[in-house]
Amino acid sequence: MRFLGLLAAGFLAGCTVSPVVPPNIEPSPHKNGFDADLAARNFIAVVERVEPVAERMCREKTRDTDCDFQIMVDTRPGQPPNAFQTLNKKGQPVIAFTLALIADTRNQDELAFVMSHEAAHHIAGHLGRTQASATAGAVIAGTIVAITGAGDAAVQTAQQIGATVGARSYSKEFELEADRLGTVIAFRSGYDPARGAAYFARIPDPGDKFLGSHPPNARRVEAVRETLATLR
Repeated sequence: MRFLGLLAAGFLAGCTVSPVVPPNIEPSPHKNGFDADLAARNFIAVVERVEPVAERMCREKTRDTDCDFQIMVDTRPGQPPNAFQTLNKKGQPVIAFTLALIADTRNQDELAFVMSHEAAHHIAGHLGRTQASATAGAVIAGTIVAITGAGDAAVQTAQQIGATVGARSYSKEFELEADRLGTVIAFRSGYDPARGAAYFARIPDPGDKFLGSHPPNARRVEAVRETLATLR
């Protein structure tokens, strides 16, 4: 794979890759036993195995969808552990990782599950469905407030609140759907999704909050195990 520069980030594409090593961490065990060189090699290995499987499944399950994933590494210092799926200006699907997340994962199974989960969001069309829900929420809330005769400021505030509520209405369902499909992708890539889902045990549990963006960690692990049982 080759790196394409974009601001402070690098896009993995093509066929040859050079390891990405955080500039503020030596490529050997120092702080908390972290080995940056090993983390880079693990990441590259996961991308090489998961990306073709995710793209093949994307083509199997969708129509008129761009399935050519770009894998982005956010090299900005100080960014917290995070991964997400988005689209670039050309509509091409992008899966982004911060260096902190790559460093935080303990093995290739965890990295593979995170990447598979994010790829699943694109395959399931969650980004577009979330935007549609947000738009609907904004329109409904704004219309209701406008009928009361409220001013433009109040209508705008209502639209913002409605968009947030609309966007989160199905977010937990989308996360579980991505966990299930991500389990299949990781499994077909030769990884252990159950071992990969152990990553949930080390991140804060969002609980079961009303309009929360993510389901409880235990429910997510359960979804992985249920799906995995159908694959073995």
